[in-house]
Amino acid sequence: MNVDALRAQLLAWYDASARDLPWRVRPQARTDGQRADPYRVWLSEVMLQQTTVPHATPYFLRFTARWPTVGALAAEGDGEVMAAWAGLGYYARARNLLACARAVANEHGGVFPATEEDLRALPGLGPYTAAAVAAIAFDAPTNVVDGNVERVMARLFAVESPLPDAKPELKRLAASLVRHERPGDWAQALMDLGATICRPKAPLCNRCPVAAHCAALATGAPQTYPRKAAKAVRPHRFGVAYVLTWGDAVALVRRPPKGLLGGMLALPTSDWRATRWSDSEATAAAPAAADWRRVGEVEHGFTHFTLTLQLLRAEGDAADVIWSPRHDLEALPSVFLKAARAGLADRL
Repeated sequence: MNVDALRAQLLAWYDASARDLPWRVRPQARTDGQRADPYRVWLSEVMLQQTTVPHATPYFLRFTARWPTVGALAAEGDGEVMAAWAGLGYYARARNLLACARAVANEHGGVFPATEEDLRALPGLGPYTAAAVAAIAFDAPTNVVDGNVERVMARLFAVESPLPDAKPELKRLAASLVRHERPGDWAQALMDLGATICRPKAPLCNRCPVAAHCAALATGAPQTYPRKAAKAVRPHRFGVAYVLTWGDAVALVRRPPKGLLGGMLALPTSDWRATRWSDSEATAAAPAAADWRRVGEVEHGFTHFTLTLQLLRAEGDAADVIWSPRHDLEALPSVFLKAARAGLADRL
């Protein structure tokens, strides 16, 4: 493979076709000396983990309007940030977001460190995020490898090892293409190529600027790369969600700070276990003594398991709950928003 030719072709394509993203400084602006704001780069990268650009963009715009600097975010209360994050999923990211913002504000004078090594020392910044911020915000020649880049490498080099075992090899291959020339643009060019051309399904090989270098295309079946190991079957769990109303208000609780959906507002629930809850068990685990009745159930998928939530509904008072207006539930995590909507369907 002619690496110099590949890099020149991909960067030329990026110069002409770079996506317009609210956190991005476009190639011409970078050439003219404009640099990306490390805070905006970092925030976008954290939001984009496990989330698509269309879904993350409105959250990014709301966050940066409300908290335009890392210092402003660091000074905000946990509950406000967690509520603003609701709907983005993987809520440990929001807790790490606050921990990192406060470390930058309190230990670095509100200025992000410029090296990959120093960025890695911040709480919640893993290898990928540290490399991405270093490259995009500070033009450091780091090796930025996300899912899009893994797919591009697997196809360029026709890597036969299946994911996830192939990850170290794909990272090594990506590193072999990194140079000191335009490292921030290079990282973003690879991301854009994977997102818009070298797509998981139906790659647009006829529009690919580096198709001449692609070993997977030469096989005639580029869409079969990267190879993937068979997925393990996710376990299934059962729980009960309680929709307790008092007039126009709905009872919520704050989940423990550690664990799944930690620190988030939620409907009261039973434990989640491998067997379905009987009516008597479900009633015994309720947050208050009331005339509970079944109103259906909802299904939800998490990364490592799937969940069936039986829904019980009642009217009454309870201690140790947070009363929220029925029309103000949008900040709930998606599993609880789904449950609340189903449980309140006759009143919405």
